[in-house]
Amino acid sequence: MDFPSQVPAGAGAVLAIDLSAIAGNWRTLRDHAQRAGRAVECAGVVKADGYGLGAVPVATALAGAGCRSFFVADLEEAATLRAALPDARILVLHGPAAGTEREMAALGLTPVLNSLDDIARWRATAVELGRALPAFIHIDTGMNRLGLDDQDARRLAEEPALLDGLTLSGWMSHLASADVAGDGLAAEQDARFRAHLARLPRAPGSLAASSGIFREQALLHDLVRPGAALYGVNPTPEAPNPMAPALRLLGRILQVRDVPAGATVGYGATYRTTALARLATIAVGYADGYCRALGSSGHVTIAGVRAPVVGRISMDLLSVDATRVPPDALVPGAFAELIGPDRPLDDVAADAGTIGYEILTGLGRRFCRVYQGA
Repeated sequence: MDFPSQVPAGAGAVLAIDLSAIAGNWRTLRDHAQRAGRAVECAGVVKADGYGLGAVPVATALAGAGCRSFFVADLEEAATLRAALPDARILVLHGPAAGTEREMAALGLTPVLNSLDDIARWRATAVELGRALPAFIHIDTGMNRLGLDDQDARRLAEEPALLDGLTLSGWMSHLASADVAGDGLAAEQDARFRAHLARLPRAPGSLAASSGIFREQALLHDLVRPGAALYGVNPTPEAPNPMAPALRLLGRILQVRDVPAGATVGYGATYRTTALARLATIAVGYADGYCRALGSSGHVTIAGVRAPVVGRISMDLLSVDATRVPPDALVPGAFAELIGPDRPLDDVAADAGTIGYEILTGLGRRFCRVYQGA
């Protein structure tokens, strides 16, 4: 990913987002889902504002690559996306909140119905409007989070009239541990899902998200729902990342100073230099989503040279030991790479004791965002 060509002089940090890489990751996921020659549809999950990278530009790039179905969390996200993509199929994972059914119908959305109450209210809306409404129905197979439980799914199978007035677009469930290679739970969930599908009215099935696409072919069904993998998070943690990096986070160096051995750095004086050191202060902090847990555990790169984070992360600033960085590269106004080719997203997450999903969705709004490609 090239350094952004147009960065405002006052920008303390730059978040460069590679839309071509995101579109390319979608094609990789689609092709892998179709590796057995089956016509498996590959949707795109753009909830949480496209995992923090911008739902509208991301979804527009995915639509240009051939994606036709998009999953969001709630009505607000769906309405924003509908304004940008009037012809796309937009599915709302949280379903129709009571009182929002008519608005959902007017926007042409497909809710994911997670309970018999969801089904009843959506069906009543169809009757009121005098037309069939599309619906995806979620069956829980082991997450115990959202979705019909076994008893409700069996009732639906015994009383298919509960679906009268709805156009059944598909059945879905969600894998609990697809990111764990060889975990038997995915196969157990698939077996439960297939048992339900055998009793219920026929419609496409969807089970696999990012990691599930790379597991057993049986998990693929008719539609896959990649999310984090689109944005470069490794869906196969036990193996090299098959996805291309999709972002680069750069922080501007505000000040450089030489300090003697024994100098303390940051709040709480939790770090003390052991020798003469050259410190650089960078205009990024936890208010920007750079985790406080990275204090004295993470690192950045400056001109390709590793510079460890020292002391605690502040709200707006962090400090690094840049002693090894060439002096001509270590000047106020230059940029350090916090996430990018030299500092992969999953590595940053590991240093913070979290996952790439949390790092992505926590990226703040103060960055100068630059979209590249697509």
